[in-house]
Amino acid sequence: MTARIITVAQQKGGAGKTTLAAHLAVALTAAKHKVAVVDIDPQQSLTFWYKQRQALLGDAGAGLLVSQINGWRLRNEVQKLAEDHDVVLIDSPPHAETEARIAVRSADLVVVPVQPSPMDIWATRPTLELAKGEGTAALAVLNRVPPRARLTEEMLTALKELGAEVAKTKVGNRVVFASALSEGRAVGEVQPKGKAAQEMASLSREILRHARKQAK
Repeated sequence: MTARIITVAQQKGGAGKTTLAAHLAVALTAAKHKVAVVDIDPQQSLTFWYKQRQALLGDAGAGLLVSQINGWRLRNEVQKLAEDHDVVLIDSPPHAETEARIAVRSADLVVVPVQPSPMDIWATRPTLELAKGEGTAALAVLNRVPPRARLTEEMLTALKELGAEVAKTKVGNRVVFASALSEGRAVGEVQPKGKAAQEMASLSREILRHARKQAK
C-alpha cells in the first residue's frame, strides 16, 4: 500500500488550516480510507483534538492515527506511514520553517485554505510560492465562506494568478465545524446529513482525486 500524501498549509493565520485538516481526516476515514495524520504544527491543536477523540471513543473507535513528528525524522516517518495507509495528511506549521518545507516537498498535493477576501488571497502568496518552489501542486480551498458572500470573478482570477487551482467545493462559515471539534468529533459524526458534512465529504473526494493525479 502506498498512500497519497496531502499537506495542509497556510502561512497566514486564521484561515482554518487545522480545523480543515481534522474534518478532512474523519471524512476520508468515513469513506473507508486508512488515514494517518501527522501534526507538525507547534500549537498541537490537532493532537489535543485527537486526545479528546480517544477519550470519547477509545483508540479503536477513533478511526485514524495521529502522530506528532518533528525535525529531521519527518520525511522518513511520513514515508513509513505511507507504506500501510491510504492517505497521510500533514498539518503543517504556519511559517516556512524546515518542517513546513519538508512537508510540502514530500506531498503529492498541498491544500491551501483561503478565506474569501482580497486581503486573505493576497496574503496567501508565500504559501503558494513555497509549494511552487518545492515542485508540488497546490489546490486552494475557499474556507469559511459566509452564506451571502459574493465571490467576484476578480478574486478568483487573482487567486489563480498566484499559481493555484481552486477547488470547486467551497466550505461554509458554520459554527458546527468548531463545536464538533470541541467534542473530539467531526461534522460528519454530529450532523451526518447536514450541509457541513456534505461539503466536507465532497471536498475530501475532490482533494483525493487531485492528489492521485499528482502522485509522485
